[in-house]
Amino acid sequence: MKDRYSCFAVLLLAAFLFSAPCKLSAEDWPRFRGPRGDGTSADTGVPTQWSDSQNLKWKLKLPGAGFSSPIVVGGRVFVTAYSGSDQQVERHLICVDRESGQTAWTKSIEGVSDGGQGGFAHHGQASHTPVSDGDRVYVMFGSSGVRAFDLSGKQLWEQPLGNERASRFGTASSPILHNDHLIVTAGAESESMRAFDKKTGKEIWKAEAGSLSGSYSTPQIVTNADGDDELLLSVTQEVWSINPVNGKLKWYAETRVDTAACPSVVVGDGVAYLVGGRSGGRTAVRIGGKGDTTDDNVLWSEGGGSYVPSPILHDGKLFWVNDRGIANCVDAKTGKELGQKRLGGRFYASVVLINGQLYAQSRFDGTYVLKPTPDFEQIAHNKLSDESDFSGSPAVSDGQLFIRSDEFLYCIAAE
Repeated sequence: MKDRYSCFAVLLLAAFLFSAPCKLSAEDWPRFRGPRGDGTSADTGVPTQWSDSQNLKWKLKLPGAGFSSPIVVGGRVFVTAYSGSDQQVERHLICVDRESGQTAWTKSIEGVSDGGQGGFAHHGQASHTPVSDGDRVYVMFGSSGVRAFDLSGKQLWEQPLGNERASRFGTASSPILHNDHLIVTAGAESESMRAFDKKTGKEIWKAEAGSLSGSYSTPQIVTNADGDDELLLSVTQEVWSINPVNGKLKWYAETRVDTAACPSVVVGDGVAYLVGGRSGGRTAVRIGGKGDTTDDNVLWSEGGGSYVPSPILHDGKLFWVNDRGIANCVDAKTGKELGQKRLGGRFYASVVLINGQLYAQSRFDGTYVLKPTPDFEQIAHNKLSDESDFSGSPAVSDGQLFIRSDEFLYCIAAE
C-alpha cells in the first residue's frame, strides 16, 4: 500500500459600486488555468490569427526563462522567470502594465537551483504560476519559499518550504486559494502539502506523504453533493480528496496515472477526470465517499493519456494535446477514444478553450486553433519569429490572449 496521509473558492464576485478597484473582475485570469482552474473561457474577442505583424498588441522582453503561465488581475499581468546558472539562480516576479506592455515592477529572489537531474535542469526553476485574490499576488519559488506581495510590489510575508530535492524532475505544482487559505503542494521541496493564512502567512496545516514527490499537478477545489469543498490532487496511481480546511484525507481511488502526475484534475457533473503518466492513461472517478473508493467510484479506466498538458472537458468530451503533438478526443462517459490528430512538435502547455475553440500552444512550432470535435479541424496555425521555448499555458482576459516564451511575454488582441 502506497503511503498517504490521513482554491480556490468562488473569487469572481460581482463588484459593488464602492468596492476597491483592484478586486477581481469577471475578465480576470487569476491562477493557473483560469478562474475555474479548468482552462475554459467564454471570451468572444480573442483573435484566431496573429503574427509578428498582425494582432500583436505588444511584446515584452523578460529577464529570464520559465515554464510558468501568466495571470491577469485588472490592469496588471504577472509572470515569473529565472536567470542564472544550473547551480545558483535568481527568480523573478514581473508585474506588467496591461495596456502599455511595460514593466511596472520586478521582484527578484536569489536561491539555489531547483532544476531536475540530467537533461531536466531547466525544469522547476520558474514553473509555478502565481495566484491572486485581487488584493495580493502569491508566488511559489520552490526551495526559495512562498511569498505574498501587494499589487504595488511590497512583500507582505514569506515562508520556507524546504529543499529536500525529492524529485528528479524538479518542481511545478502551482499554488491555489481557498477562502482565506493559500494552499501549496511542496512535493519536491519537502514531500508535503501546506496551507497558509493568506493575510499573515501563518501555517494553518501541513500534511506529509512520500507520494507527493511524484506529483507536479496543481490541485483543484470542487464542491461535492453535500455542499462540502474537497481538494482533489493527482498523484502517481491515485487521486486524493483532501479536506482543504484541515488537510485530512477524505477518500482516494486508484488511477492509470503512472511515472509522474502532471496534468490537473478536471471535474464535471460530480465526476473527476484524470490523465497522465509517461505510459499511463485516463480514469474517471465519481466524487465522494470515504477511504478507498476504487471499487465503488471508478467509472472507467483506460490506457492512453497526456504526460504533461492538462485536458479540457467540453460538450461531454475530453480534449488534450499530448507531449508528442497528438490531439486526443475521448468520450467522457465511457473513456473510449473518439478521435486523434497528429499536429507534430512538442507540447508542455495545456490547451485552452476560448469561445468554443481550442488553442493549443506548442513549445517550438506556434499555436494551433482547432475545432473541439473528434477530427480537430484546423482553424489557424499561428507562428511568431521567437524561436525560444513556449512551455507556459496561455492566459485569456477581456479580448486579449497572453502567451510567454523563454524570451518574451506577448499580448495578442484584435487590431
